[in-house]
Amino acid sequence: MPTMLVLGAGSGIARAAVREFAAAGWDFQLAGRDMGALEAVAAALPAGAPCFLFDAEDEVSRAGLWPSLPTPPDALLCAVGRLGDQARARTDHAYARALVECNFTGLVPILGQAAADFEARGSGLIIGISSVAGDRGRASNYVYGAAKAGFTAYLAGLRARLWRRGVHVLTVKPGYVATRMIEGRRLPRWLVASPERVGRDICRAALSRRDVLYTPGWWRPVLAAYRALPECLAKRWEL
Repeated sequence: MPTMLVLGAGSGIARAAVREFAAAGWDFQLAGRDMGALEAVAAALPAGAPCFLFDAEDEVSRAGLWPSLPTPPDALLCAVGRLGDQARARTDHAYARALVECNFTGLVPILGQAAADFEARGSGLIIGISSVAGDRGRASNYVYGAAKAGFTAYLAGLRARLWRRGVHVLTVKPGYVATRMIEGRRLPRWLVASPERVGRDICRAALSRRDVLYTPGWWRPVLAAYRALPECLAKRWEL
């Protein structure tokens, strides 16, 4: 059976996606910062899964995980991300840099290692969870959004480089999802998707070799309209 390395495997979206891929016959290697959460995910899998510590904000961790794996995986799902506090990031520049590392730059080393390995083998799958927040900067979360915009562009570049080599890259752009990331936020219920819905969409998009997935799908036309707004109007919206 094929094996998938899951970064940020303790997150709500990752857990839901793992259940979907497990039902499709995948095995897993689980990585993240919380070993207890990883072990809980592994315990729920019929065949279990090895667990590894991974922290995108730690230079040694982000460079060392891939070469330390006992066997090279056939796919990588990157579900690492942190919304953070935009108000704090405006003045705490070390904090802002950490948000960018967690959501983009700290992921580049291991995704680059995976890309090189898959390219050499002539097969592989990379799934990166970005965000609709990266489609246009907003006053409420522009540090997070900028990091996700960079991550989206990076994944698009990998896709353009690797598709002729038999390696598929899927960019996932969720909207609001009912996970710890949005705890405490007062949002309309219709606007918030369940992790199960998003996990199911990710699995289907990956197996059908989609390039970009907005989930739920109605975010695609909404974001297209928002991107089309002139800046003089978009900047006036309190979003």
